[in-house]
Formats: sequence, structure tokens, C-alpha cells
Amino acid sequence: MDFLRSAIASEGGAVSTAGIIDWFSKRQAAHRFKLEEIPFSKLEKWGFDSDSGNLCHESGRFFSIEGIRVKTNWGSVPEWDQPIINQPEVGFLGIITKKFDGVLHFLMQAKMEPGNVNMIQLAPTLQATRSNFTRVHQGKSPPYLDYFTNRSNSKVLVDSLQSEQGARFLGKRNRNIIIEVEHEIPVYDDYCWMTLGQVLQTMRHNNIVNMDARTVISCIPYGILEPLQNPKSDFGTRLLRSLNPLNRSENSNEAIISWFTEQKFKYYMSVEHLPVRTVRGWEQTDMEIRHTTGKFFSVIACAVEADNREVSNWTQPLVKTRQQGLIAFVFKQFGDMLHLLVQAKVEPGNFDVVEMAPTVQCLTGSYEEAPPEGRPPFIDYVLSAKPEQVLFDTLQSEEGGRFYREENRNLLILAGDDFPEEIPDNFIWMTVGQLKTFIKYNNFVNVQARCLLSSLSFI
Repeated sequence: MDFLRSAIASEGGAVSTAGIIDWFSKRQAAHRFKLEEIPFSKLEKWGFDSDSGNLCHESGRFFSIEGIRVKTNWGSVPEWDQPIINQPEVGFLGIITKKFDGVLHFLMQAKMEPGNVNMIQLAPTLQATRSNFTRVHQGKSPPYLDYFTNRSNSKVLVDSLQSEQGARFLGKRNRNIIIEVEHEIPVYDDYCWMTLGQVLQTMRHNNIVNMDARTVISCIPYGILEPLQNPKSDFGTRLLRSLNPLNRSENSNEAIISWFTEQKFKYYMSVEHLPVRTVRGWEQTDMEIRHTTGKFFSVIACAVEADNREVSNWTQPLVKTRQQGLIAFVFKQFGDMLHLLVQAKVEPGNFDVVEMAPTVQCLTGSYEEAPPEGRPPFIDYVLSAKPEQVLFDTLQSEEGGRFYREENRNLLILAGDDFPEEIPDNFIWMTVGQLKTFIKYNNFVNVQARCLLSSLSFI
């Protein structure tokens, strides 16, 4: 119940909700940042390996840009080549919490990442790859690292391995962890204590809360006691009821597991590794690796300067999307119980072929040119929703350490009586509590679904 009390706390003990944006703006103004696209030839400590042909760091750490050839029986395209990020090491995404006046507060960081739309976004207390916190870059250790590596004076509240974007990363996972401390800890200039309710309200702004913070928040379990004291919205009341895993649902957990197992049995995907220079349908110039149609995404090189990072200047590759994407969950009331429509989605970087995904997930705007039969299911329903059906509508960025200013429109839509009764076999209705239950386990719920779930607010 501590998480729930924090989620409905619209004001915090350290900073007012109205003051968060002002604090955030001051942190942006306090630092100097510079990002410049450069030719691949000007990358320092990065280059195309003579043996593998892949774009990688001289240390063999951090990540590499590789090529893959994909074959599958899922979707309308049975085979394709693409570049992909291979980052096999598991990183830390961690938040420190502490109670002030009995309310749990989260220590959030105003963090610069080179690909961020606003350069700085609200991030977890600790956000670091293994290469970062083992200091492969020969820079400083990330602040607060010791609180997560030596937890003798803290209590673990959440701890799980969660996947990252299966269309962009090859089997990438991060450790999502929340700890609670009781003793005083230092609060540095770029950090601030906030209630969970304050973080959720900040999430209603475009591109303020980063992807890594959102995925950690999605792992939070809420108490199941009902009713909520003084619910502040009708949707908040229905959401709390839907979060209770003991309440009635259209499909039992056993039925959902059987459906998910059937999807894994039904679809296959083979992934063959290729030198990135040899992927079919892609071309390399001095400045980028791009698709010959100009669609999807490209790989670019960037020079970065930042005065508040462990290293003040560096170069690296980034993935640059060509179009804005769309991610949406459709909610529907069955009797007195709110459900959301979950998709089983196949992506080449998934550990086990299929993961649970939002109702609509299009990471590029290429659907806009597709014929009706080629458009994703339910996308037209989502895009034509009436204002009173829209529960949440913001632009949210993807992870800025690997993606160059990639943002997706995030939508939560409440379906009306006109929503189709028949749904494709790879879709199923779940309560919010059921989907949250599956987040406890590795590689069930994809990062897009988790980030959308993180935006659910009782306020």
C-alpha cells in the first residue's frame, strides 16, 4: 500500500508539483550540452571491425551495430534484413525511495542523454550499463551506485530483469530495481525527491520522463484494498478495481497463459547474424547506414559534449528514426470490470519470439501509407477516437542513450459500444492487474506496454 499512497499523493515534501517543471528547467539551463552529427570516419574508439564488418567499440564493450536476416511466419513480410543493436550486458535501472511524513518519495534524476528530445529528462536515480559502472570509459562512477551494489542498509521493493525494444535491440535486458532507505542520503544538484503521484503528473507533459524511469515505474505492484479513500476520478476508481487480481475477469490467468503459449507455438522466427555492411536493402554512406527507400530508421554517428556526465565528451553511433511512431492501449468495460486489449507481438530481438504488447504498436509512421488491408488492427479506431474517449495522449521519447530524438505518440483509449466484438487470435482482453502480474516475470511484457502502463494515474 506504500506505493499506492505515494501514487495518490499529488504534492510532495521536497518540491511542489507546480515547482517540478521550474526545477527541471533550471537544471536544463545549468548545464552545457552539444550534439553534432559526424561522419563515421570521425568516430573515436569506434569503427567497422575488419573481421565482422560490424560497427563496434575498440574495447569490445558498450554495444555494437550488427546485421541480421530475419525469417518468420508472423505478419505480411516473411523475410527481411536490418541493422540491430547488440548490447548483451545487463545494466542497472534503479530508483531509491524514502518515506517523508509517512509517504514514499522517489529520488529522480535530471539526466542528459545525447539522443533526448529535450537533452535532459527525468530518469531513475541510477541509469547505467555495466560498461558505465565498471568504468570502461575511464570516467567517474555514477552517483548512488553503491546503494545498489551494497544493499546492507536498504530494503528491496522491486527487482526484475526486463526486456528492451525487440525491433531495435537483440535480446537486450536491464535490471529494474527499486530500493527503500531509512537513513539520510546526500541529494545532489541534479536530483530531487518526488512522490509517485508527482512523477505520474509530470508524465502528462511531452518528453519529460524518460523511458527508463517509465519502465521501472511499470514494475510497481499496488495494494489491492478497496475502495480507494477519496478517489479523485471515476477512471481512477475503475482502474483500482481492475488492478485487483482477485476480481473477476473475462479470461482467467490459466486461459491467458494457454493463449500466450499457443502464440509461441504458432509463430517462429529465425535470426541469422550478418556483417552490417552486407544487409540487403540497406546502404552505407559516409554519414549513415540507411534503408534504400528512406523509410524505417538509419544509423548515424554523433559527437557529444556534456558537463554533467561521467565523461565530458565522446563520440558514438545512434539509431535515428525516420518517422514518429504510435503506441496505444484500448480499454473496455466488461460488466463492472475494466479490461485492456493486449497483443502478442513477434519482434526479432525478443528472447522468446513473442511478448505481450499494446493494442497498437507502430514504431514508425510507415502505416500512414499502407493500404487498408496492410494497416495494423485497430489503428483506425484509435486514431478516430472522440475526445471523451482519450484518457492519455502525450509524446514520449525512446531511450536517449541509443536513439536519436525518437518519440512516439502514447495513447490510452476507452472503447465504446462500437468497438468490434471479434478480435484477431493474437489479441486477448486482460484486466490491468493481470497484465501487471505478468510484468513480475522476465520477457513476458514488452517495453512499450510497460511504459504505457506506467502512465496510469489514480489522480
